[in-house]
Amino acid sequence: MYTPLNYEQVNAIAGQFHPSSVKSFNNRTFLFWERALFQRALSVIDYDEFPEEWTGSIKDLFEYCLLTIGYVPVFTLPEYGITFQPGALSGYDWYYRPTRALITHPVLTRSLDLKIGEECAIIKLTPDYLGIRDITEYYAEKLSTLDNAINMSLINNKYAFMLGAKNKAAAEALKKMLDLVNSGEPAVIFDRKIMDDPNTKSDPFQIWERGSMKENYMTTEQLADFRTLLHNFDSEIGIPTLPIEKKERMISDEATALEADSTSRSRIWVECINESAKEVKKLFGINIHAKLAWEDLAKEVATDGKDDTDRDV
Repeated sequence: MYTPLNYEQVNAIAGQFHPSSVKSFNNRTFLFWERALFQRALSVIDYDEFPEEWTGSIKDLFEYCLLTIGYVPVFTLPEYGITFQPGALSGYDWYYRPTRALITHPVLTRSLDLKIGEECAIIKLTPDYLGIRDITEYYAEKLSTLDNAINMSLINNKYAFMLGAKNKAAAEALKKMLDLVNSGEPAVIFDRKIMDDPNTKSDPFQIWERGSMKENYMTTEQLADFRTLLHNFDSEIGIPTLPIEKKERMISDEATALEADSTSRSRIWVECINESAKEVKKLFGINIHAKLAWEDLAKEVATDGKDDTDRDV
């Protein structure tokens, strides 16, 4: 159940997962991916029943509160009618459920302390009244770290020849030869006299070898891991995905198991929304009913492919 924490407690808990020496948690790429994953998660749940007065930009606030905070208090005000706002929960009943909701807002002259079940109802996303920030932050940090690694890899892949010249004449000869190579000359001819230093008779230039590039963590491998992370996130929140390692044929039992695995959490979310929405209907007479956004698409696919069970995938 949600418990308010102070600054020191938040730092103590965050330090167990985000060591202070790791800076990816607060950088711009982390914020980018956290926002991107949150918007991706918005596509999972749809509503076939929803108050018309809450549609449009008002629904944006409803979904934001539901997914980030984990719950939305619904109540009435004379000037706004049946409405909702983010709030804090407090109190416990016999089954450790919250008993009151505290609502504060700059428009309100005083805070509202509402009794749950009588003055307000709570629509919740999860059984423990928490949102999905833990999921988005978990994957955003990994994507952010990998994103930085890809940038470094792209820079390191721009490896040029590093040549050492023993004298000015050898340096100028090397520059001229590289210019001819870069201009597309099929063959570069140079004077053999520059092959030996006139004083030491040693080689006038040397090449610094970096080693095999294939032994490093290549950009192609990083991009593959990038796709794997996004695939894992989609599977975590219930977006239908194809297996990373495709099979030539997938039997119906395997497809069903894959769907059940990828939608297990999102089905709990829909069930919690619909169950808690019953209290809203009981107190205020409005209907809210959620569903998986992909259910209709899945039915269409199943209908189209019911005669093609043995078709190769």
